[in-house]
Amino acid sequence: MKLIFPLILLSAFINLANAQRDNKLFDSIYKYRELSNNSSFSKEDRIKFIKRAITLSKKTKQDTTILKSKRQLAYTYLLTGEYNAFEKLTLENLERAKELNDSTAIAYTNNILGYYNYQIASDNSESYKYYLEALKYFDALGKLPEKASALITLAKIQDEEKDHLGSEQNAIKALRILNSIEKDQDVSEEMYYVLNLLGIVSLKLENYNQSISFHNQSLDLIDNIENGEELEIMSLNDLANSYREQGNYKESLEIFKQILEDPLLKEDMSFYGLVLDNYSFTKFLSGSYVYDEVEQNLKESLKISINQQDPYTELAASIDLSKFYKENKKIDSSLKYAKKSFKLSKEIPMNDLLLESMRILADLTEGEESKSYLEKHIKLSDSLLRVERAVRNKHARIELQTDQLEAENEQISRENLYLLILSAGLLLTAILVYLFISQRAKNRKLKLIQVQQKANEDIYNLMLSQQDKVDEARTLEKKRISEELHDGVLGRLFGTRLSLDSINFKDGKDAMMTRANYIGQLKIIEEDIRKISHELNTDFVSGSGFMDIVSELIENQTKAYGLTYEFNYTDDISWDSVSNKTKINIYRIIQESMQNIYKHANAKAIKISISLEKDVICLDIIDDGEGFDTSKSKKGIGLKNMMSRVEDINGTITFTSQSGNGTTVNVKIPYK
Repeated sequence: MKLIFPLILLSAFINLANAQRDNKLFDSIYKYRELSNNSSFSKEDRIKFIKRAITLSKKTKQDTTILKSKRQLAYTYLLTGEYNAFEKLTLENLERAKELNDSTAIAYTNNILGYYNYQIASDNSESYKYYLEALKYFDALGKLPEKASALITLAKIQDEEKDHLGSEQNAIKALRILNSIEKDQDVSEEMYYVLNLLGIVSLKLENYNQSISFHNQSLDLIDNIENGEELEIMSLNDLANSYREQGNYKESLEIFKQILEDPLLKEDMSFYGLVLDNYSFTKFLSGSYVYDEVEQNLKESLKISINQQDPYTELAASIDLSKFYKENKKIDSSLKYAKKSFKLSKEIPMNDLLLESMRILADLTEGEESKSYLEKHIKLSDSLLRVERAVRNKHARIELQTDQLEAENEQISRENLYLLILSAGLLLTAILVYLFISQRAKNRKLKLIQVQQKANEDIYNLMLSQQDKVDEARTLEKKRISEELHDGVLGRLFGTRLSLDSINFKDGKDAMMTRANYIGQLKIIEEDIRKISHELNTDFVSGSGFMDIVSELIENQTKAYGLTYEFNYTDDISWDSVSNKTKINIYRIIQESMQNIYKHANAKAIKISISLEKDVICLDIIDDGEGFDTSKSKKGIGLKNMMSRVEDINGTITFTSQSGNGTTVNVKIPYK
């Protein structure tokens, strides 16, 4: 007993000394981490501090502490511009976090990789993947502000990639989360950005009232944001653009005028030039303007953008000047700025404005030059459509792959947990129940072998049964073909031959007529043989797939445009033998024609038919709209597109219309 008490005291003393040593160690780690965050030190010193923290962290032998210090080093690399070192170390940290099953580290590491790829590497695909993974962990951890932030960035990426519907959905999810959080400075700023994004996306989706509402809501938050004056000016500019696109030029002009009168605007001359251009062009669109004033302001905006080396505002001012001069019949000036905008939009690049430039140039030029711009417009438009579809598919594919990976990880975690429980149970009961478990394992193995044998027998029997069915089907088909040849074709052929023999030595008109009749029967028999041969070689999987696609297009667009429709087509056309180029152009002609009807005809019903007449595919599109005078009306970009497509496949197109009596479009395309 005398010896035990001193030992207890010694043990307590050692534990206390170890605890004090650990506390000093952690204090040093925290100190070096803080020093690495201090921007007053040089890059080299900050990296040295955090590396010292890592060395001390290793002495703790705590994996999470070591990982946290390494994450801090990666963050220091990011802040100091050491991007290659940042990316390499952060990817290593992510793998280590997964090994430790550290959900918090996994979430924040994915989040910072998403930030790096979006803001620095400009790789939207990689950024989308990492933010999506971070989002799922933030959701599981209940970190609502971080979840909302990830959703906002995903929505921004989708908007940039023109997946506007996907962007709108994620932005609304973020807004709902932010509305559920207690408001502070950071939350108000996040809400401002998501509302502003929703206003921009709604404008692109042509939901003008919704866009205006979101921008007004974002402006209501400005007072809660520190130094929100600059944000207010940008939001007002977006709001004025929404009013302009809605056609409310009066409200738009009042807001642009309010911005131009703000002295803060001229602190950013580049943005001042953009607002001046927006204000002047809105004046022009309103129809109530002084020519010299609008011309001077647009040129002033262009001059400012050139001085500020702002190619985006320069492009906007150039294309607006082109439209302004075009409307005022100054074709040379319009052409000059259209070509300038065409060149700029290719250099930046800005595909939307490039398409607009090509459309203007096609209208301003003639002959082969106009046709060239028109063909470029069609080619780029089709290419962008394919890219947009690919992007939407890519986002869906990334989400699917992420879901699959998450499911696999959960399955592995469950399996590891089951293995751990089983191992512990076996360890505790091994001595007592060894023989019992061993015998049960043998019985289970024997039973499994029996079950496997039974399964193999069932599979073999099923294969035999299936083979019998296949052989039976082949026999029936051979019998059917044999009967059809023997009872049908050979019988008729024999009868025809005997009849021809009976008149072989007869002359005269009646004999000739009879012979002609039997020759006709031989042709019918020949067709029957050809039909039987064709049936033996036809791939029944192929069919009228193209007509299904066209039917779906007509159904979807008429539903969207509020039109009733009638669609008729013939089964005489083998679309498998028609070139893809011809089918694509037929599809686009129908699509373009329906868009024209919706935009200009004010029609209620449309009738579309596809028929085959003398080896010519005939496409007729008839509407009951207002019509137009074909001899006087100037052909817009839509009609030119259709004419160019028809010419490209060696076809012809005619427009029959009178004001008030609807329009008929007739397209004829060679079949063979």
